[in-house]
Amino acid sequence: MYDYDLLVVGSANADLVVAVERRPGAGETVLGGDLAVHPGGKGANQAVAAARLGARTALLARVGDDGHGRLLLDSLGSAGVATAGVLTGGAPTGVALITVDPSGDNSIVVSPGANARLTPDDVRAAEPLLRSARVVSAQLEIPQETVTEVVRRLPEGTRFVLNPSPPRPLSPEVLAACDPLVVNEHEARVLLDGSAEDPATQARALLALGPRSVVVTLGAEGALVCDGSGVRRVAPVRVSAVDTTGAGDAFTAALAWRLGAGVPPAEAAAWAARVGAAAVTRRGAQESYPTADEVAALPG
Repeated sequence: MYDYDLLVVGSANADLVVAVERRPGAGETVLGGDLAVHPGGKGANQAVAAARLGARTALLARVGDDGHGRLLLDSLGSAGVATAGVLTGGAPTGVALITVDPSGDNSIVVSPGANARLTPDDVRAAEPLLRSARVVSAQLEIPQETVTEVVRRLPEGTRFVLNPSPPRPLSPEVLAACDPLVVNEHEARVLLDGSAEDPATQARALLALGPRSVVVTLGAEGALVCDGSGVRRVAPVRVSAVDTTGAGDAFTAALAWRLGAGVPPAEAAAWAARVGAAAVTRRGAQESYPTADEVAALPG
């Protein structure tokens, strides 16, 4: 019996968000709206998204002993995320600087802060937490050697989900553990050295690198699921996007939870697409994440 449906190992940031009419080019200054500070980070986002949907969720992360760290702990606790694995100290809490244009598209620069101090030793010390979860999810806003240690410490039968963001080359050891590897089109191109522009070709090429399965998210165009049985397209959910910040994290969290519950991959991805669609209809990341009832209420 598992204590948690999902353990997220990853980052926790304060998101500093400014709305702009358009994002600046090189050397250009543009005026924006008022600064808004939100709890974020890909790890914390996934944990909050899963918990809000009803999954029993825990987070292994590191924050600073500062106001931003307290903001994150409050947000996690309010969502029902178990925070015993959230370590404090070592550096200031990570910060993401985000600009959002009128279409809802965003650009993000991350200062890792305490996230960069989440070490393999922290993973080894948290081994009982790893054993307590049905699914473990990770991203790359923490050191890559820490993600590798997670893979090495995975108990037999525990599913591992990885969103390699920000994208960088992955070792065969990490790739072989992914079930699935979840990427958007940009991340896919980076992992494939710029080749294979067609998403279905990208999915097959990524599968050939060694993961057990691959999901390529296509934003408003849905997603692709690829495994040994082939490539299946997941239809998009049509909504009016307000802010895409954190939508991919909501998708990945929902997908990981449903896969852990035994839902077939294409069906799990279709439900995750509905979760991501609900998230883009509100501003912010964690505060935009829907409950299961809100997902069910979406049209279509």
